[in-house]
Amino acid sequence: MTKNANFKRRVRARAARTGESYTSALRHIRQIEADHPTIGSVRLAVAQTSLFNDPRDASGLRASGTEMRRLMRDARAAGARLIHFPEGATCSPNKRIMSETGPGEIGLSDWTWFEWTVLRDELDATSRLARELGLWTVFGSVHRLSAPHRPHNSLYVVSDRGELVTRYDERMLSNTKVSYMYTPGNAPVTFEIDGIRFGCALGMETHYPEIFTEYEGLDVDCVLFSTTGETPSAAPAFAAEALGHAASNTYWVSYSAHAPQSVAFPSGIAAPDGRWTAQCPPDGAAAIAIADIEIDPMQRARLWRRTARGDLYAPHRVLDDPRSDGRNTF
Repeated sequence: MTKNANFKRRVRARAARTGESYTSALRHIRQIEADHPTIGSVRLAVAQTSLFNDPRDASGLRASGTEMRRLMRDARAAGARLIHFPEGATCSPNKRIMSETGPGEIGLSDWTWFEWTVLRDELDATSRLARELGLWTVFGSVHRLSAPHRPHNSLYVVSDRGELVTRYDERMLSNTKVSYMYTPGNAPVTFEIDGIRFGCALGMETHYPEIFTEYEGLDVDCVLFSTTGETPSAAPAFAAEALGHAASNTYWVSYSAHAPQSVAFPSGIAAPDGRWTAQCPPDGAAAIAIADIEIDPMQRARLWRRTARGDLYAPHRVLDDPRSDGRNTF
């Protein structure tokens, strides 16, 4: 009974998300279950990369791309199907460097300083390598919009064919980002690899549990959370929140930050039981860590929590005087 209800919910969720008819969504889900009858698995590599924060420096942009592609090759050699990079893996523009009145004062960012042509070349090279390796690649980058709009702070999702299949734009921006730097996004993003569904989160969004409960409602199996990490001091809180979201939503969370943060807390992959399955070295160097994301479609804890969040308890509740001492007298 519970299994059947959960199956129907998954079909309805896919139909709502893709615009397919219920019949088409049903056919797709059944095919996935036929191909993956018990437990699905995807080998994931999480990366921590060097921090590059000056988009005016063409040589730095190229070095950043070169490092990313080296880690992609390492991930593929380790059998990874997907590699997950930090926010601003290509470049994480510093607010003071970008300030048109800076660096002493934080003002509106001047995006004409950005070496956009060099960035485009690096994005193309990364996509070509993803196709060559057959490796899904998710990485943070600034996404340029037409003037006068500010860019998005984004995560690009490039398939194993080297195609950009979707893009997530950070929604819950910091005060500085929304005031001076970026245009906020407006929707969650999910994608599937071998029947396993991934969601994306970015920047400081680990501070907002509603982002992660929203993805639980969208039936994701793993959230890829990317952040920056200019200073190590913020790392413990972000990592603790990522671990908590994994445990409370009973799904995997991949936590990817820049290498300088690793001395306080390295990038890692959190399992649904609230424990780190894999972590990068805590030495401040660019690296990857590997874990197999295994999904049991009948996770009892997750199914129970969904039931509990409904109206399960309503018939059992009674109105009682909170001043009562339990003997029906005060």
